[in-house]
Amino acid sequence: MNLPNTFEEKMKHLLGEEYEDYLKCYEEPRHYGLRVNINKISVEDFLKIAPWPLRPVPWISNGFYYAGLYYLQEPSAMTPADRLLIEPGDRVLDVCAAPGGKATELGAKLQGKGVLMANDISNSRAKGLLKNIELFGIGNML
Repeated sequence: MNLPNTFEEKMKHLLGEEYEDYLKCYEEPRHYGLRVNINKISVEDFLKIAPWPLRPVPWISNGFYYAGLYYLQEPSAMTPADRLLIEPGDRVLDVCAAPGGKATELGAKLQGKGVLMANDISNSRAKGLLKNIELFGIGNML
């Protein structure tokens, strides 16, 4: 992990002896979570309709871990990838791909055949794109 120098210096000052432990946390696997909107549904009712077992976040009453089984996305943003006639074996180019909603759907349509080329002009956004594509398990990409 390459953090900005000014941020690193500030964290060294704030954390003191705990700074090295802080850096080590970046080497641990990321945990993904969701939070139930209790203004719309109770946690109990949500758990009744959840299509798979969820593991609670111990310190958050309405928080749960998940493992990339779905991607939260605005319906309007889902439309382009849904409307494109992508078939397994196609070569697909997405040059405005971050954070990865369209790219992950296009990659899923390829069903492991062909190739997905996905990129974004922003380096920091491209890193998030790569993480989402990896989380979805799309191997036929660059």
